[in-house]
This record gives sequence, structure tokens and C-alpha cells, in this order.
Amino acid sequence: MANYVRFDWAMKRLLRDKANHAVLEGLMTSLLGERFTIVRFLESEGNQTDETDKFNRVDMLVESDRGELVIIEIQNSRELTYFHRMLYGVSKVITDYIKIGDDYGKVRKVYSVNIVYFSIGQGTDYVYHGKTVFRGLHDSNDVLRLSKRQQEAFFGIVDDTNGRKEAGDLFPEYYLLKVNNFDRVAKTPLDEWIAFLKTGEISADTKVPGLVEARECLNLDKMSDVDRQAYLRHMDNIWYQKNALNTSFDDGMMKGRAEGRAEGEAIGLEKGEAIGLEKGKKLEKIETARNLKRLGVPIETIATATGLSTDEITTL
Repeated sequence: MANYVRFDWAMKRLLRDKANHAVLEGLMTSLLGERFTIVRFLESEGNQTDETDKFNRVDMLVESDRGELVIIEIQNSRELTYFHRMLYGVSKVITDYIKIGDDYGKVRKVYSVNIVYFSIGQGTDYVYHGKTVFRGLHDSNDVLRLSKRQQEAFFGIVDDTNGRKEAGDLFPEYYLLKVNNFDRVAKTPLDEWIAFLKTGEISADTKVPGLVEARECLNLDKMSDVDRQAYLRHMDNIWYQKNALNTSFDDGMMKGRAEGRAEGEAIGLEKGEAIGLEKGKKLEKIETARNLKRLGVPIETIATATGLSTDEITTL
């Protein structure tokens, strides 16, 4: 069985090579359902090679043959505000690539593709697609009195360099690939891609765009010594980081258990003393009631004096 490198490392070192563009192009074609070609990689905060400088940065930013911008990011660690991070990344890209004084018509279409390896959101679907949709009030009399051009503007029809389209098509689209949610037999090209991202395995007879090329360029055994050593160092760093996190977690668990045990013992001692005191008082009342009963004192009087019920006194 072939030994393939991790996809996040490949994006930083291998897939930027023009000879390997077909891998990412295949992923985007499978995701969008139409041909996708990378024109160039763009400089951004995300083009970092330092392991410790990776967090909260865009992993990859590319421009397509249609002039669209695509953010591709892989996230391995759970993050409570990940949706906020997605929105920030898209907003930053839009503002970075429209200069002060430019017409708003130069705003680019942006796709945000997020590959996550932790639970996020609800449901069991493994691909989430978010897109802005404009809806008009078609039965409005005021709208019906507008010209055709005005109605089209009201209903979100706009002119674009590539033709007329819905206003929502100008807005960013978000793809969230929840890799760990995939648990079915791969039937579509996108299924095969998600299966590869989850298991690291590629079928020997796959015909899916990108995965065919990935069998070669992501195969660790076919890499140069320089790339192979770089990848092994990368995996060592990941192992070290995970080990440090696990150690910190274990230390925290042990400390928490010790503090909890000490607190529990203190609470137990205090509670035990209170229970014992209450039980002693009850026994004292019973003994007093028993003595009064021997002396022939009426049960009602004993009940008033001790606080015991008449039934309790009767059974003494």
C-alpha cells in the first residue's frame, strides 16, 4: 500500500509547484462541479512555512482562470469560533485585493474551502455549502409598476464582466468539508476526495481528477530525499506538539482529580459531622421520650416536649 503524505503539508510544499496544480484543480472541480484551473498563487498571510506561525492564518490563496479567489484551509485543532474565523479570512481577502479608490465592481468572487478534522456545527452531513440568496417581493404592486430594468435590479439581477447573474453570485461562498463525518462508500468524485482526506488512501483504479495525480506527487516513497526529510521533520514536530498537549491535559486531569478528591473529603467530613450530630440529637429525644413514657406521662405531652410524632412514641 502506498504511503501518502499529509495533505496540509503537501499544500505548503508540493502543491504550489505548477507541475502539481492538477491535484488542487481536481479537488475544486469535484467540489464546484465545473472545470477549475489555477492561474497563480497569491501572496498572503497564509504563505508561511514556519510551523509555529501557521495558526489563525490562511493556508492557501489561489486565483482561478475566471479571476475568482479561493481560500483553502485545513484545520486539525478544534476551535469554538471557527465560523468567525472563516468570515474574517474572506473579508480580509476581499479588502486586500481591492485598492483604495478602486470601483466596487473590482471586488472578486471568493470561495472559502475549509477542511476540518473535528466536530463543528450539527448534523451528520460531511459537506456544508453556504451561499447568499436574494429574494424579491414578487407580488408587490409597487415593484410591478417599476420598469423591467428596475425590477431586475430589485430582484437582484446585476451586470457582471462575465454576463448577467444573480446578485448573490457576487457574494462569497463557503464550503465546509467535515472529513470525520464521512462514513459511506465513495460513489462520487467528491466522495473519493473526502475518503482520501480522511484515510490517506487512494484507490488504485481511481479516475477522479486530482487523485490520479496525487498518487504520484504525494507518494512519500517517490519523493526526493530533501522533501522526504522535510516531511519527516514535519511529522516529528506534530508528534511533539501532540505529546506536549496530551501531557498538559493529563497533568491538568490529575491536578483536577486531586483537588476534587481533597474538596470531596472535606465536604464529606463536614457533611458526616452534621449527619452524626443530627442523629445524636434524634437518639437523645427518643431516649427522653422513652423515660417519660415509663413515668406514665401522656403521649401528647411527650410529643410536645420532644418534637417526636405520636406514632414514633407509641412504638417505643
